[in-house]
Amino acid sequence: MAEATANGLGQHALHAGHAHEAPAAVTHADVHQEHPIKLYLVVWAWLFILSTCSYLVDYFGLHGYLRWSLILIFMILKAGLIVAVFMHMAWERLALAYAIILPPILVLVFVTMMVFEADYTLFTRLAFFGAGP
Repeated sequence: MAEATANGLGQHALHAGHAHEAPAAVTHADVHQEHPIKLYLVVWAWLFILSTCSYLVDYFGLHGYLRWSLILIFMILKAGLIVAVFMHMAWERLALAYAIILPPILVLVFVTMMVFEADYTLFTRLAFFGAGP
C-alpha cells in the first residue's frame, strides 16, 4: 500500500514501499498539496467580514458614488479571495493566473475608456447639432 511522506510545505509524495525503505525518486505527478484547514477558516472569516461591511453600506444609508464604490470594492475583494484560495489560483503558474485575471482587468479599462468617450461624443453632438427639439 502507498503511504505518504512529508516533502515540505504541506506537499506529500506518494510512493510504494515501506517506512524502513529509502524513498524512491518522486515524480511531479506523485506530488500534491494539502492546505491547512486554518487557511480556509481565515478566508471564510474575511468573506464574512467583507459581506458584513457590504451590508453596512446599505444599513448606514450611503448614497451615490460612495455607496457604489464601496459595494464594488467589497465585491472585488471577495471575488479575489474566492478565486485565489478556493479555486487554487494562488498556487497556479503565473501564465494561468494571467489568463484568468487579465481579461476582466482589461474589460474594466475598456469600460472606463468608453465612459470618457461617451462624454466626448455627447459634447460633440451638442456642438454640431444643438440641444435638440
